Amino acid sequence: MSLHTLSVLVENKPGILARVAALFSRRGFNIESLAVGTTEHPEISRMTIVVNVEDLPLEQVTKQLNKLINVLKIVELDTSASVQRELVLVKVRADAETRSQVLETVTLFRAKVVDVAPDAVTIEATGNRDKLDAFIRVLEPFGIKELVQSGMVAIGRGARSITDRSLRAIERSA
Repeated sequence: MSLHTLSVLVENKPGILARVAALFSRRGFNIESLAVGTTEHPEISRMTIVVNVEDLPLEQVTKQLNKLINVLKIVELDTSASVQRELVLVKVRADAETRSQVLETVTLFRAKVVDVAPDAVTIEATGNRDKLDAFIRVLEPFGIKELVQSGMVAIGRGARSITDRSLRAIERSA
C-alpha cells in the first residue's frame, strides 16, 4: 500500500462531501487526510484527499468518483510535482522558566506564536507531515496542552490550473 494524494474538484453543493466520503468508506478505504474549501471560483470546491491504498483499487474508486454528477475533475498529485502543506495549532505549557526555550523552538521551525497566556503559548506551524511531526516531538517535553492539525492541502506546481476547464464545464451545463 502507498499514500496517494487526490485533488478533486467538485461543484460547491450540499451533500457532495458525504457522497465522496461514502464512496471511499464502501470500498473499505480509510481516508488518511481530508481538506475541503472553495477555490478561486465560489461555485467550485477542491477536496484534497490522502488515502493509503494500492494502485488498482484506487483506479476503480477514481472511476466511480468520476461518475458522481457533481465531480468535475480528479487529479492525482505526485509529491515531486506538487506543493503539499498541513497546518498545526499547538498550545504548549510555557511558564517563566521554559518560555524562552519554547520560543527558540518556534524560531527554529519557522513557526509563529499566535496567542500568549501567562502559562502557555499557542503556536501555528505549516509544512509537510514530517516537519510537523518533528516539531510536535520537540514540543512534547514542555507539555502539550492541546493540539489541532488540518488535513493536507496540495496544488500542482507551475502555471497550469485545473480549475479553468472545470469552471467552463459548469457554465456550459447551466
